[in-house]
Amino acid sequence: MQLEKGHIYHIYNQGNNKQDIFFDRDNYIYFLNKIRTYILPYADVLTWCLMPNHFHLMVLVNEVEMLIDKRPSVSLASNNSEAMTPNKRLGVSSRHTESAKIRTFNSSIGIMLMAYTKALNKQRNRTGKLFREETKAECIDCINQLTPSFIGTQIIITNPQEQYPQICFNYIHQNPVKAGLVNNADEREFSSAMEYTNKRNGTLINKEITQKYIDF
Repeated sequence: MQLEKGHIYHIYNQGNNKQDIFFDRDNYIYFLNKIRTYILPYADVLTWCLMPNHFHLMVLVNEVEMLIDKRPSVSLASNNSEAMTPNKRLGVSSRHTESAKIRTFNSSIGIMLMAYTKALNKQRNRTGKLFREETKAECIDCINQLTPSFIGTQIIITNPQEQYPQICFNYIHQNPVKAGLVNNADEREFSSAMEYTNKRNGTLINKEITQKYIDF
């Protein structure tokens, strides 16, 4: 997946062989903290939804690479779910440039999934892959972009750069409804729909940026 600065992307992945990737509430919360650590330094999150066996993110990319401190900061979880505490956001000061390296946004996404997999495997005493090998990233506002996977054949698109973000926004929030998990999108705890209907004042999304592209 090739991510470019200044563009909106729909990023998603699912459990290997469609297996579940979240098993309890602590797992969801832990993954959200991983998003803060590994996604927010590079992008603004516009929309998100975590489902039992997959996740969706719609982000506006601000940086495609960053200088990252190489010193170890990751602690794996024990069998106690409370041990799945979030890592501190990685950062670099001028004093530590000698121990820093460039990390791309692509790499950061991969590291996020690996870190979550290691913690979950240890917590649940399991082994092996958790996610599918390839994380998808579809550009939502790129010129001449192929039709994104979330677009149904019955939808007429006349202005992709303006319509795709809105359609993706709605698609992500409607996932729990279509799966029968909730009756209304803003009833799903692990979705940004609650922020957009003012049922929760979460800080993961950037509503100020989102309103430049989306009607909500």
